Amino acid sequence: MDTFDFYPEKPELKEAKVKKNSSRTIFSIVLFVLSLLLVFSDSLNFIIYLVIVLLIHELGHFSMMKLFKYENVRLLFVPLMGAFVQGKKDEYKQRQSILVVLAGPIPGIIIGSILLYIGSNFQMFSLIEIGFLFLFLNMMNLLPLDPLDGGHILRILVNSTQELFQLIFSFISSLFLILIGLYLNEWIIVIFGFLMGLRVRSIQKNYQIHKELKTEDVNYTVSYKLLSNKDFSKIKEVILSFSPSLRMYVDQLPEEETNPIIASQVNNVLVTPLLRDASVIFKIMTILIWLAALALPVYLVMNLDLKAFFDAL
Repeated sequence: MDTFDFYPEKPELKEAKVKKNSSRTIFSIVLFVLSLLLVFSDSLNFIIYLVIVLLIHELGHFSMMKLFKYENVRLLFVPLMGAFVQGKKDEYKQRQSILVVLAGPIPGIIIGSILLYIGSNFQMFSLIEIGFLFLFLNMMNLLPLDPLDGGHILRILVNSTQELFQLIFSFISSLFLILIGLYLNEWIIVIFGFLMGLRVRSIQKNYQIHKELKTEDVNYTVSYKLLSNKDFSKIKEVILSFSPSLRMYVDQLPEEETNPIIASQVNNVLVTPLLRDASVIFKIMTILIWLAALALPVYLVMNLDLKAFFDAL
């Protein structure tokens, strides 16, 4: 066992602190709306409904992350694509992670079900339209595809150390989205699938780096804060061996200029620990809630009187 750490001190990881999150969120919503108006200039009501549905969905994730003390939590909209919430912890817990994921689509499906039921009984088309949008988007988000919420639930439930599974799962999800987009002639879905393909390439590179680190007995399942100087040095060397252009850049510049880049690259390779604290009963309940949330929209559409609404489309 090492008593002393003779390796150089690892550089400080500089991460931007989220201060005025609300102003960034509002600005991203404005950009999102403007981008949609360029494509759907005559569908202002639909765009407003879409923003409401996405905002409530992401606020569910956001609120749960805040409850569980995630750091640097931020909510942003992406033009023509959608919205997302980001946050981080030094260690994740399986039960908390599942609740964070479910907090997005489940409230949306409940709200959508209520609006659809009221709208169908009183023939209020506006309520039916937004209710249907709530149900459709949140149901689709629960499909077991990466990076949808359903894909996140599946990865959390499955052993997180199975990196090959994650790689194959992400590749299949990317390919599926591209094929679905081509079949539906929806180029936004196709583009999203190709963007997912770029993410798969990044996952593949990390998978190869992790295989190399395992052979050198390096602990990469740890936060940057707790990473030892020894493991930092080894991870740095492996990263540079996989990135000749980065090595050339590092060799040509002084350390004070390259240290922030190296620290960020090493941090990207690290896998945040996941405490597997979910019992069998909790997992079964998660799966039952997941299946019920997928089945409820189908049941409502098949059993409510929506003929007049669909005839008006």
